[in-house]
Amino acid sequence: MNLELFLAHRLYSTRKGARHLSRPAVTIAQWGVAVGTIVMFLSISIIVGFKNQIRDKVVGFGGHIQIQNYERNSEKAIPTTADSTLINELLAIDGIEHIQQYVQTPGLILANGEYEGIMLKGVDNDYDLSFFASNITEGEIPQFTGKEASNNIVISSITANRLKLKSGDRINVYFMQDGIRARKMTIAAIYNTHLTEFDNIMALTDIYTTRKINGWDNNKATGIEITVNDYNQRYNYRNNIEQAVSNANNRNREMLYSPTIDEMYPAMFNWLDILDQTVWIILILVISIAGFTTISGLFILILEKSNFIGIMKAVGAQNISIRKTFIYYAGMIVLKGMTIGNAIAIVICIIQQQTGIIAIDPEMYYMDSVPIEFSWLLIPMNIVIFIISIAILVIPSMLISKIEPVKAIKFE
Repeated sequence: MNLELFLAHRLYSTRKGARHLSRPAVTIAQWGVAVGTIVMFLSISIIVGFKNQIRDKVVGFGGHIQIQNYERNSEKAIPTTADSTLINELLAIDGIEHIQQYVQTPGLILANGEYEGIMLKGVDNDYDLSFFASNITEGEIPQFTGKEASNNIVISSITANRLKLKSGDRINVYFMQDGIRARKMTIAAIYNTHLTEFDNIMALTDIYTTRKINGWDNNKATGIEITVNDYNQRYNYRNNIEQAVSNANNRNREMLYSPTIDEMYPAMFNWLDILDQTVWIILILVISIAGFTTISGLFILILEKSNFIGIMKAVGAQNISIRKTFIYYAGMIVLKGMTIGNAIAIVICIIQQQTGIIAIDPEMYYMDSVPIEFSWLLIPMNIVIFIISIAILVIPSMLISKIEPVKAIKFE
């Protein structure tokens, strides 16, 4: 049997129900650790949830990797040749989950005496619209076949509110292609992702319509969106994609390139990367809180148990053995505090996930409720906090070596 652990457990158990000076200090230490753990747990869950939700929204608008034409022309859009050879080469690459083409063209909606500029994105029948479908606030996503003009359009709630439109309304959309051209379209659905940078301008229709407006053949597209199995491996997948792109450039005499989604929107993703630094700040704060409260409690405990320490020394116990006893004792305090903190934090997270009861301003945070997502980081973070908290306790435990047995036994 581990004598130090046994004595620590006895000290920890016998304090309950007894009137000791250390009892309030121990309670404060436990709840100090608990509060720090709650802050750590919630902060990491919110940061991870926020980052992943924002990233998923941006990916929903453009995939993980795109293939686009590097050439630019201020007067006319330059297409990408999405021929069957390129598509088959991409499909043969391991790790690619989905490939979809799109054709974009700028337009202008005129309604109720107001006008609004949009980027009309034409999609095919194999385009994954689940992201937009999950953010529909009014109407229903139509079935775009890609083989005929549906004359349906999906607009954002921002555009709808500015032009006072609703689902089912008929509108005129104007295009600057070989002069001003107009097309009458029906609003099939209205979406709201709260990602204002995209919601401000993006609208959806069938790819047949946008190809016809641009005067492009069926194998021409503005770009090809690629979704991969693992977002964190996107650069490795892109290396394989570049070979297929190089072959297409040689075959079609084009200047295609394949940026990742974070390269296309660097400001957005750099902002998200900054949040990673917050995790370390939180870890330092939690360790500081846990260390300060536990050290204070241990000092009070050692002073109160001076008589016990004197008796242990009198019967031959070494300083290191007594120090280990009190470190074990403090470890029980830290462990109980962390257990309480984690339990409370998990309950709060589950309630927020299920109800979204804590709301935030979507115009500022791109979502209407606090995002929560459990992360594997919480496990090592708990372990690190526990280990560092125990390591810090070595310093106050050195006070034990200064206690003299004769004086301590007389001390009451």
